[in-house]
Amino acid sequence: MNKYIERVLEETRAKNPDQVLFQQTVEEVLKSVEPLIDAHPEYEAACILERMVEAERAIEFRVVWMDDQLKYHVNRGYRVQFNASLGPYKGGLRFSSKVNLDTIKFLGFEQVYKDALTGLPIGGCKGGSDFDPIGKSDGEVMRFCQAFMTELYRHIGPDVDSPAGDVGVGGREIGYLYGQYRRIMGLSGLGALTGKDVKTGGSILRPEATGFGAVYYLCEALKHDGEEIKGKRLAISGYGNVGWGIMKKAAELGAKVTYFAGPDGYIHDPDGVCTDEKLNFILEMRAKDPMHCKPYAEKFGCEFVEGQKAWGVKDVDIYMPAATQNDVNMDWAKKIAESGVKYYIEVANMPTTNDALAFLKSQKNLVVAPSKAVNACGVAVSELEMAQNAQRLYWTAEEVDAKMHGIMVNIYNSSVKAAEKYGLGYDLVAGANIAGFERVADAMLCQGIF
Repeated sequence: MNKYIERVLEETRAKNPDQVLFQQTVEEVLKSVEPLIDAHPEYEAACILERMVEAERAIEFRVVWMDDQLKYHVNRGYRVQFNASLGPYKGGLRFSSKVNLDTIKFLGFEQVYKDALTGLPIGGCKGGSDFDPIGKSDGEVMRFCQAFMTELYRHIGPDVDSPAGDVGVGGREIGYLYGQYRRIMGLSGLGALTGKDVKTGGSILRPEATGFGAVYYLCEALKHDGEEIKGKRLAISGYGNVGWGIMKKAAELGAKVTYFAGPDGYIHDPDGVCTDEKLNFILEMRAKDPMHCKPYAEKFGCEFVEGQKAWGVKDVDIYMPAATQNDVNMDWAKKIAESGVKYYIEVANMPTTNDALAFLKSQKNLVVAPSKAVNACGVAVSELEMAQNAQRLYWTAEEVDAKMHGIMVNIYNSSVKAAEKYGLGYDLVAGANIAGFERVADAMLCQGIF
C-alpha cells in the first residue's frame, strides 16, 4: 500500500477508535484511490488525505421534546459538515434509534464523493438524530422536528448547508422542519431544505429520484455489455422510497422486481411488482407498518420467507441491495457469487462490508457498481430543487426526469473513464471513488490551506 495512505489510515483509526463505520468507509475509499495518490505527490504536500478524513465541523446538540402525554424526552442531534470545497454542504437527515456520531460521520464522508460525482456545485455532509419516528403520532413527530430545527437553524441556509431527507425523514418530517425554519428565520428560505412537498417549493419526482437514478445507472452498465433492461428480473432489499422508485422505473422500462425484502423477511412475486395496484399497495403498507412486508404476500397470494434475505436466489438477473449499510456480509457474498447472477448494483449507502465487496469484485463474471455512484440521483435532484427555488420556478416531471437521466449517464461515464485513465480496466467501484475524490482534491488545492 502507498505509505501516505497507510499512515493516514493508521492515524484515522487511532483518532476514531470506536467509529467502525467511519473507519470502514475511509479505508474503502482511500485504498481504491491509490493510483491517483501515486500520480499526484502534490496531494501529500498539501495534506489532502489528512484534510479529507477530518470534517470541517461536527455539531452535536440536545433535542428536548414533549410526547402526547406531556412527558419530556431528550435525544441527540447531529450535523457533520464534512467538505464544502465544491459548494454549500448538501446531505440528508436520518432519524433512527441506531443513529450516533459514527453513523453520521460515515454517511457524511461518503456524501462528499457522491455529491462530487454529480458534477453539481455541492459539498458533502450528513445529519440526524437517535429519535425514532416509528410509532410516534403526527403531533409527537412535529414537536420533535420543531425542537430539532430550533437548534439546527443556526447552522444551515441556502448558501451554507441545505439538509434533505434520509431514513426516517420523509416528506412529513421535512415539512415540519421547514415550517419551523421559516418561523424562526422570518423568511421563505426555500432552498434551506430540500425534499419539500411540491406545494411548498419541492421538486417533482424527488421521492422517486434515487430509485429512478439507480435504474438509469443499471441501464448504462447493461449497455456496456450489449444488453438492455427489458425482460430483466431484479432482487432488491428495502421497499422505502428508494426500493419503490426502483420498482416503478424498472416496470416502466420493461423489467420487474421479483424479490424484495423487509425487516421481517422477503417476498417472491414471480409476476413482479409491475402494476399500479401493487406499487400503490406498497405505499399503503409501509405507511401503516414499515417493519413488515408480509401483508404484500397475503394481498397478492405470493411467497413470503420469514426472517431471511433473498441474496443467493438464482432466478434473477440483477441484485440491488437498497436497504441499509452492511446488509451483505461475506456469507451472503458467497451465496451471491454461487448464484451466477452477473450484476451486483449497490444502492443503499455502503450496503456491503469491505471484505465482501473485495470478494465480489474478484469474481470474473460479476459486474459490481458502488452505491456512491448508483444512488447519487437523490442528492442530484435535491440540488435541482435548490436551483428551482433560487429561480422561483417549477420544472415539469419530464424536465426533471431528463436531467436525472443525463446526470446518471455522466456519473457512469466519468467512473469508467477514471478507472481506465489509471489502468484499472472496467472497475466501477475504484473509478467512482477516483472521479469523485479527484474533483474534490483539486478544488481544495485551488483554494489553498484552510
